[in-house]
Amino acid sequence: MSGSEPPVPETRVLAVASHVVSGYVGNKIAVFVLQALGCDAAALNTVQFSNHTGYKQWKGTRVSAQEITDLFEGLKQSYLDDFEMMLSGYIPGAEAVGAVGNIAKELKEKSKGTPGKFFWVLDPVMGDNGRLYVAEEVVPAYQSLIPYADLILPNQFEAEVLSDVKIVDMDTLTQAIQVLHEKYRVPHIVITSVNLLAPDHPPSHLSVVGSSMTSGGRARLFKIVFPAIDCYFSGTGDMFAALMVVRMRQAVAEVPGLGQRPSWLSDDDTPTLELPLARAAERVLASMNEVLSRTKEGMPKDLKPKTADQNSHLAATKAAELRLVRHLDCLRSPKVEFKARVV
Repeated sequence: MSGSEPPVPETRVLAVASHVVSGYVGNKIAVFVLQALGCDAAALNTVQFSNHTGYKQWKGTRVSAQEITDLFEGLKQSYLDDFEMMLSGYIPGAEAVGAVGNIAKELKEKSKGTPGKFFWVLDPVMGDNGRLYVAEEVVPAYQSLIPYADLILPNQFEAEVLSDVKIVDMDTLTQAIQVLHEKYRVPHIVITSVNLLAPDHPPSHLSVVGSSMTSGGRARLFKIVFPAIDCYFSGTGDMFAALMVVRMRQAVAEVPGLGQRPSWLSDDDTPTLELPLARAAERVLASMNEVLSRTKEGMPKDLKPKTADQNSHLAATKAAELRLVRHLDCLRSPKVEFKARVV
């Protein structure tokens, strides 16, 4: 890829996630990343907040399921629903999750006669660190939608909730991914921020574990181990998801004919490390590592409160906002250091 040439063919993406006036989470990250890497991104915002909730104070509103439906109907009436991909992130409430799911189902049905024409990346945002931060009825709402998704991006806790498997080591992680493939028939899975005790997984490291299933529904697992940056950041999951959209599209485009196959699934004899999902994850983590490193470097000047009224929590939370706009090189041409290995 040259410095000015986008890594993906022309791609129109519907990004459904939260919006904040200031800061970088949800669609504020997703749309920027998608556009910076050459995609035509349309933003359907599920909340409109002044800032993200990590500040512990914010103003704004959540959209209703009807508003989500109305916005999409508005796109349709002007023939603006010509999306090749969809990314869905945070959605407030079970009814709204259903409304977003209906949009994805409709777009998938619309492309039914053309395999590979539409691809849905679903980030089932439900909780982390052992607890839900959405209402309990959101869980079955997501469970009903996952069979329609092409790629899901749960974190370790969300993978446990969806698979009903407690993940404590690589064996149980493998079991959880196999359950997700079999139970939901979801073609591609990436579990983010995996923290396990394993010989190849030092305590100071994290993993991303992914799988693209075979035609018979069997997992083909790979793992990427990388050093954790000992620091709190906001918006990392949203950035990971947006980058996966682009890099998956790129990796599939590099394999002749794969983009015309259902869910972009590779032949069964494709080596695991040559799966587009593995190639995409390597590039995504390269960008993530560079952006987080640059963000950490810039933190010290923001950690000190600027005024007497700005307490240390507010200053630290602002310092944790990802530094994206000044580091486009990290998004467009990162150096891949952490390679996938077969599990």
